Amino acid sequence: MATRSPSGRLRTVVATRYVTPLREGGSLPALIEASDDGMYVLKFRGAGQGPRVLAAEWICGELARLLGLPVPDIVGVEVDRGLGDAEPDQEIQDLIHASGGLNLGLDFLPGSLPFSPAAGPPPDPAFAADVVWFDGLVMNPDRSAQNVNMLVWHGQTWLIDHGAALYVHHTWRDVDEHARRPFERIKDHVLLPYAGSIEEADARLAPLLDEAAIHDVVEQVPEVWLPRDPTIGGPSAQRRAYVRYLLHRLEPPRPFVEEAERGRAA
Repeated sequence: MATRSPSGRLRTVVATRYVTPLREGGSLPALIEASDDGMYVLKFRGAGQGPRVLAAEWICGELARLLGLPVPDIVGVEVDRGLGDAEPDQEIQDLIHASGGLNLGLDFLPGSLPFSPAAGPPPDPAFAADVVWFDGLVMNPDRSAQNVNMLVWHGQTWLIDHGAALYVHHTWRDVDEHARRPFERIKDHVLLPYAGSIEEADARLAPLLDEAAIHDVVEQVPEVWLPRDPTIGGPSAQRRAYVRYLLHRLEPPRPFVEEAERGRAA
């Protein structure tokens, strides 16, 4: 693995070689080699979902890391628009041309396999509960049996792909009300059948995310990933909105905890 970023700080590398597209991802990510000799799964700023997906990847990934959950190292990746000129697929060329500048990469885990409960012993109940709690907090819809977004590597389960979470940022409407909603899709979480008490996970994890910790992570989101929003304004206003939203979701009682416990009991 490449050198780790300092906790909560976005380290930047330069893409030096486009290796191959990863077509299983809807945003057409790619495997690239970078200036630190690391290999990364590159998420493109110019993909159809928009640049805020990269903000969600960074914020959720680093919050998960603060909670002790295993997440591959996340870096900013500077991409030259000519990086993919030798790639014969015009769609890929267009995507790279639209993504010149700062993109996001996750450390590549060579030889990793998608998580499958049927492939080995059941996951640890406390770990499963912690992941369910975290995904309820950030409203992550992408940890279902159809789309597990977890990799098993060297005997450990790693969390990847959080771009669909924090989806309130696509409109920034009714932020305070949205923050107090339960998360009904948690009932489809692939780890919920294996999870221990979500309330115990809540007691373990919630104290780890105070305002200072959340602020430090959110402040690292690059401005280029936060285009001006007609509802709340520019990058600084959006950073404040992320912090406010997450703090409101963490206010007790937390509806997403109750929702997850009901799903677990069912």
